[in-house]
Amino acid sequence: MSAEPRINERIRVPEVRLVGPSGEQVGIVPLAKALELAQEYDLDLVEVAANARPPVCKLMDYGKFKYESAMKAREARKNQAHTVIKEMKLRPKIDPHDYDTKKGHVVRFLKQGDKVKITIMFRGREQSRPELGFRLLQRLAEDVQELGFIESNPKQDGRNMIMVLGPHKKKTEAMAEAREAQAARKAERQGVAPAAESDEAQVDEVSVEEASADTPAENAEA
Repeated sequence: MSAEPRINERIRVPEVRLVGPSGEQVGIVPLAKALELAQEYDLDLVEVAANARPPVCKLMDYGKFKYESAMKAREARKNQAHTVIKEMKLRPKIDPHDYDTKKGHVVRFLKQGDKVKITIMFRGREQSRPELGFRLLQRLAEDVQELGFIESNPKQDGRNMIMVLGPHKKKTEAMAEAREAQAARKAERQGVAPAAESDEAQVDEVSVEEASADTPAENAEA
């Protein structure tokens, strides 16, 4: 079955509840009358509620309506946010430099509006010291608390300990901010170039003036 509504002569009912081009209620009219009005307005008669009794039809430019609907759907897909869960793995006795690097990745993920699954991997005798992993997870959560929160508390999973951090910002908000920042950087780059050209032009003009001013003096000395 076609997902598109029936229009004009494809509508097969004796009468319809007609809606005008501006949304005004015309009332129940014979189908022939509705088609006649559509021709007068140079519009299409479109069935917008086929299950109503009688069906509801509207006078509109169906080609324009389809185009605008397609553009809105395209924009909605463009702005659609998919929740992504990133993963970061750490060791209980991680080096301070490695910790800062890993924390930087977590910060970046949270700023992008993504969730982060933190996994502490225990090896050998480390498995008898789960408190080391717990303290490390708590420390990381405190370090990034401005950007995210603990969505799933630390829990043991075999030889690993897992915690999930959720971002304070929604994915759509993070995407909008990223687009605004990109647009600002682009505008800044475009604004700097003309200014530089203007400065070079001023320098050239000054050089020409200085050269023309020096010429009579040299001729006088000669």
